[in-house]
Amino acid sequence: MGTGTQHPDMMGSHPEMTEMRDRLERTASSGPAVVLEGLILLTGLYAAISPWVVHFAGQPFITVNNLIVGITVGLIGLGLALAPERMFRLAWMLVPLGIWLFISPWVVTATHSARAGIVWNNCWVGAVTALLGLAAMGMTIGRSHKGQRR
Repeated sequence: MGTGTQHPDMMGSHPEMTEMRDRLERTASSGPAVVLEGLILLTGLYAAISPWVVHFAGQPFITVNNLIVGITVGLIGLGLALAPERMFRLAWMLVPLGIWLFISPWVVTATHSARAGIVWNNCWVGAVTALLGLAAMGMTIGRSHKGQRR
């Protein structure tokens, strides 16, 4: 048991926190990051409208699944564009969302026999989503390691 009092504001004044915020801000405002944010937003929008594009909107479970996951991915992309210094830490969420999109045709469809169009669509969109999430995470990790080598 410690006898000292802990102050919640002490972490905010830590010198490494300022450096980390500056690094994230530099990363988030770079050209590749802006392109990545746009691609994440577009991927989310496509995932949300894909049931109508690929014509499987008649299957309610997978349609609702793609709509919810697509809107979530799109909101993460929008958040990255509007407040990148805060949202870059949430980029890791894109990886499990992409994996879920990839496997959802087999998990969500009631008959467990999803049509080829649904499977191909979700496999591609899921893979792209997961790769974009890995790229966003890699940008912050890469910046951190480059800064330490100097």
